[in-house]
Amino acid sequence: MPESPRRIELTMHKPWFALYAGIRPTLVLAGRGQPTQWGLGTWQVPTDETVTVGVFLFNRLWRFGQAEYALAPDDTALEYRAPALPFLPGRIDPASPSRAPRA
Repeated sequence: MPESPRRIELTMHKPWFALYAGIRPTLVLAGRGQPTQWGLGTWQVPTDETVTVGVFLFNRLWRFGQAEYALAPDDTALEYRAPALPFLPGRIDPASPSRAPRA
């Protein structure tokens, strides 16, 4: 019997000052883009395999703020930080221990 999927937390941070407005992030899991909102969200991923998590921003002209992270089976939480300028990359890192979900 296959294992049930696990859930991860992904927190999307927008800079307090950015040279773009009204733009929401897009999350890419297993090659499928899903529009998201800023803040905390939970996502379902396979339990026993490494998954590539990607995030980008799109302003109707170009993509920016792209970042990717290879999510290992034991990772539980990530943080995405968007750039302040619309031509820089974003950043995905594991959540700090104080912000990681408790088991």
